[in-house]
Amino acid sequence: MMKIYEYSQVPLSDLLIRTVERSGVTDAVRDILADVEARGDEALFEYSRRFDKAELTSLEVSREEIDAAYDAMDPAFLAVLEKAAANIRAYHENERTEGFRVERPDGTVLGMKVTPIENVGLCVPGRTAAYPSTVLMTAIPAKLAGCSQLVMVSPPGPDGKQPAAILAAAKIAGVDRIFRIGGAQAVAALACGTESVPKVDKIVGPGSAFVAEAKRQVFGRVDIDMIAGPSEILVLADGTCDPAYVAADLLSQAEHDVLATAVLVTDSPELALSVQAEVERQLSLLPREEIARASIENNGKIIVTEDLLTAIEAANALAPEHLEICVDDPMPYLDKIRNAGSVFLGKYCPEALGDYLAGPNHTLPTSGAARFSSPLGVDDFVKKTQYTCFTPAALEAVSGDIALFARQERLEGHARSALVRFDREVVT
Repeated sequence: MMKIYEYSQVPLSDLLIRTVERSGVTDAVRDILADVEARGDEALFEYSRRFDKAELTSLEVSREEIDAAYDAMDPAFLAVLEKAAANIRAYHENERTEGFRVERPDGTVLGMKVTPIENVGLCVPGRTAAYPSTVLMTAIPAKLAGCSQLVMVSPPGPDGKQPAAILAAAKIAGVDRIFRIGGAQAVAALACGTESVPKVDKIVGPGSAFVAEAKRQVFGRVDIDMIAGPSEILVLADGTCDPAYVAADLLSQAEHDVLATAVLVTDSPELALSVQAEVERQLSLLPREEIARASIENNGKIIVTEDLLTAIEAANALAPEHLEICVDDPMPYLDKIRNAGSVFLGKYCPEALGDYLAGPNHTLPTSGAARFSSPLGVDDFVKKTQYTCFTPAALEAVSGDIALFARQERLEGHARSALVRFDREVVT
């Protein structure tokens, strides 16, 4: 049962606790990364036998397999995939930037150019947790950014195949190459390259604790989007909300993972009690009841505040991945939200809408990282390069200032590099 807390009576540090289990993961991942780097494809085949129970004959999915999966899809679901892709594409189109160039009267030129990251790896969960939505959410912004090659990794089932919906989504999103590997070994392959798997420049996408830890360990060799933790939702609701709606939205995230976090913050003690009871009723109806119940028991919280402004204070402190503001007029509250990955406004905007169809990305900062990071988007797939061009006269005009600054920092070589062009005796 979800526990109810009075916000004023519980230390904030207690409310911020999230259950995350990583014991034993760090060393295991380090060993896998080293093994894949040393043995390449041989190690990948071995890990597929050990972890996926799959005896693979090839690591890469052929174009024929992809086309066959697409053709075999239920036409109704295929239409939904296409609709979701169009919405995601339309939303992220607005994020594209072109850089800038500034020309000063003295002939100085300053600017920034935006260049796509060439090779990007996409991690997509597979098997029982197969999410074609993740394919769309990671691949489409990368395509819009202009990345040259998208390489997707997703674990196979014991038959060596990946779910048809994953492959169909990859075709729709424009993924270039697909490999039937998952876990830390897939991250290792993308980071260092093997005989079959190309080395990439950036790795994005969610996964298990092993995937998250592997991304953490390869960061620096390649870039990553973020280290994603278990899924989270915070529903901010007043007493006018239907408790059935609130409970359903909380459970939509609880069913992801036993470590997921579902929180209700409300100014209504009556709603708190009603939602507590409704969650119990709906839990018994969920096919993934065991997972959702463990999440609710371990991490579920109902926090009762004096008013909605205090509720927003609590929400900003928790910095949730998903934040629903379930009130009749939510827009006035939006500007008060400082820390959240994605905000869902109103009583008819469930978080599941954002997972699949609305258009904004569902790859979001977790574990309080919304305090300092952002959802996945086009900017994650480009790099920005500054450039500077000075005329001789423009440099001469500021060379003394450069030298003064450099000598303040005791860097005489810097000073001389600015002065030498106009006073060669400085280096004699």
